Amino acid sequence: MPWVIAGIVVVALSLRAPIIAPTAVIGDIQAGTGLSAVGAGLLTGLPVLLFALATPLATRSIRRFGPEATIILCLAGVLAGTVIRSTGPSSVVLAGTVLIGAAMTLGNIAVPVLIRRDVPWNKIPAVTGAYSATMNVGSMATLLGTAPLAGLVGWRWAIAAWGVVTAAGLAYWLLRQRRGRFAPTPRESAAALAPVDPALPEGSEATAASTRTPAERTRFRRVVGLLVFAFCGQSAAYYATTAWLPLLLSDTRGLAQASSGATASLFQIAAVIGAFGVPLLAARTKLWIATAVIALFWVTLPIGLIVAPEAFVLWAIIGGIAQGGGFTAIFSIIPRVAHNNADTASASARIQAGGYLAATCAPPLAGWLNSITGAWNAPLLLILAATLSFSIGSLLAVRLTDRR
Repeated sequence: MPWVIAGIVVVALSLRAPIIAPTAVIGDIQAGTGLSAVGAGLLTGLPVLLFALATPLATRSIRRFGPEATIILCLAGVLAGTVIRSTGPSSVVLAGTVLIGAAMTLGNIAVPVLIRRDVPWNKIPAVTGAYSATMNVGSMATLLGTAPLAGLVGWRWAIAAWGVVTAAGLAYWLLRQRRGRFAPTPRESAAALAPVDPALPEGSEATAASTRTPAERTRFRRVVGLLVFAFCGQSAAYYATTAWLPLLLSDTRGLAQASSGATASLFQIAAVIGAFGVPLLAARTKLWIATAVIALFWVTLPIGLIVAPEAFVLWAIIGGIAQGGGFTAIFSIIPRVAHNNADTASASARIQAGGYLAATCAPPLAGWLNSITGAWNAPLLLILAATLSFSIGSLLAVRLTDRR
């Protein structure tokens, strides 16, 4: 199992950082390529759109080649996209961004398959937590390092430099694949994708039969619908904040690129607190209380930046806790109404598809609002609306699941 954990960690470092890197130097990118505010928003929006649209491609790749080979394709694609994005005008920048998003989708789907297949059930929460935390740590390091690098070598080399991490991960996985110790057959890869009930003994091929009543089916559909609404708000708020917080801080607080990037990195790293804090708080109280705390934190972020912008460090930390805890809260609600893993997989697919489509629209919309108003209050009100969407959807969903 140690090889699996090490491999997952090196992949996680490349599954979000390439999206984050341009946000630290987005002003330089606009100046160097002529991208509009809407176009600059697409640097984060396009990969997220691919997360929603390219999932069937990832599933077919896993079934045909196995998760290991799919991860190699993911890292190779991310590396190629990172290089391409750094070499040309705005059209080339966006083309490289599209390739990065499609490649990341392969990893987004392959890593959970690998975890479920190769990690013992009692270790899955810890490994999944390490995977999530590493993505946030990678995002933080990227925000901290990109602006200083750009000051030394220019923005193109600065965002390309993070390809070194991806290249190291690719080398690791190629080495593992070459040794041939882990090469599942297509049949085994398909089995890894099949829904398996975690409550059953490890290795069992049985699945839990659905014995839901009409009322339970209705409640399941209502909860999933509410969670789609909540995850749309969660994703829109996260990606809009990620895309524009460094520039917002530069414009409103007069921070240098390095300082605004460092502050924005707190929004990424504080997510680790939220991701682990929600299950800890829910275990001692109830899930709706943990969800309500996260909802309060989410709403506080845009309100705080509007009302008391001088406390931007505090709001970045509170918002970071919210974005990490929000994801955990939403996906902790699903098992409460799902009767088997087929239900869980179906709900997860619908929720993520809706959420990532919303996330695609949010950064360009926020950029457009800033460009037409010349200020940041309108984008912050958009983020407030998104956080209220999360709050309403998640709280109604979790309360509905308590009605046993």
